[in-house]
Amino acid sequence: MTCFPADKIEAYLDNELAAQEDREMSQHLASCHSCAATAFGSRKLKLSVKRAASSAFAPSAEFQARIRRSVAPRSKSFWLPGLIFATAALALAFAFAVVALRPHPASQDLLAEATDMHVAALASTTPVDVVSTDRHTVKPWFEGRLPFTFDLPDLQNSEFRLIGGRMAYLSQSPGAQLIFGIRKHQISVFIAQENREFAPLGAGSRTEQKLNFNLETWSDHGLRYVVVSDTTMADVNALSGLLRTARPPSW
Repeated sequence: MTCFPADKIEAYLDNELAAQEDREMSQHLASCHSCAATAFGSRKLKLSVKRAASSAFAPSAEFQARIRRSVAPRSKSFWLPGLIFATAALALAFAFAVVALRPHPASQDLLAEATDMHVAALASTTPVDVVSTDRHTVKPWFEGRLPFTFDLPDLQNSEFRLIGGRMAYLSQSPGAQLIFGIRKHQISVFIAQENREFAPLGAGSRTEQKLNFNLETWSDHGLRYVVVSDTTMADVNALSGLLRTARPPSW
């Protein structure tokens, strides 16, 4: 198997590859753990830089317009996008970094964030704060810690097992991260209150594949659910189906 160079992986993450190359890269990342790890690390770095830049400096519309006018070329024949950044001050380049580091829709950032937290939990020596296979133990642990309640499905007669749960923040909203197991795989289920940050995801069921991970997300009774794992999409869909059978949350 021939791996792609790092610059191609970067171009893929920035949506800069042609359609055919984009498909080839997606297929390669699904089977090559080395390249998938490289892509995952780069994606995580991009998100971290973007969040840091956003919190450090958020230019106003008036400021951006003034900068564009100051660096605009006098003639269309001299319109060279790279020249703008070469002649602008570093401070101005940093101001535009907020825009430059938004290659994916907001919904993609949310799913990437959930994937990051899933991987971080699996790599942790303490992946859960409450360890129990009993849903009647795990659910009460979150009471008083979250501004909402939720219910968990009965896993009897299924391949899934509950491992435990922990507090998590999805797009800065407090929520629950529940860890389930199936065979040799682990699945994270994130539950948070629905808000405008999640609106781009839509209310209906939506499935995604990000590198070696399969995800499903949906909204129900004012709560946002995100299921992520490196197991098969069939397993993710099956657990999602069980979660939908749980009683509606009580407020």
